[in-house]
Amino acid sequence: MRLPLAKAMARTMLPPMERFAATLTRGRLQLSSALVPSLTLRTTGARSGLVRETVLMCLPQGEDLIVVGSNFGDVRHPAWTANLLATPEALVRFRGRVMRMSARLVTGEEREALWVDLEEQWPGYRDYERDSGRELRVFRLSPLRSGAAGPDVRRST
Repeated sequence: MRLPLAKAMARTMLPPMERFAATLTRGRLQLSSALVPSLTLRTTGARSGLVRETVLMCLPQGEDLIVVGSNFGDVRHPAWTANLLATPEALVRFRGRVMRMSARLVTGEEREALWVDLEEQWPGYRDYERDSGRELRVFRLSPLRSGAAGPDVRRST
């Protein structure tokens, strides 16, 4: 996906295809999950306050899930990363389970250590960081215990 044409096509074609598959299967199928571990992240819009949903690749680590704001190597951070920075509570659908999660921006040595695992799963993935000219935001999503707040399960985008 490092070729400009491939990235441009993926950026414009994958999200609508994911939404179509999710609508058709009532959220039970994610096209990207056939290729890599993927989740659906439901956040609260940082500026709008509206519920937003995004399909992302992820790296499972025990109960936690690691996600990276690569935005296909674009120069801008994806909106979902700003949403998590503003409101770290989110709803995640992963492997048929819906979970309330808390997001934490990963920095420093922990971030560098995660890149080893991320590139083991997706060789060359960190090239997106070099190509974008920005430091990609890496988040650790951890399960919230019952009673914690988060985006409303019933609302959709």
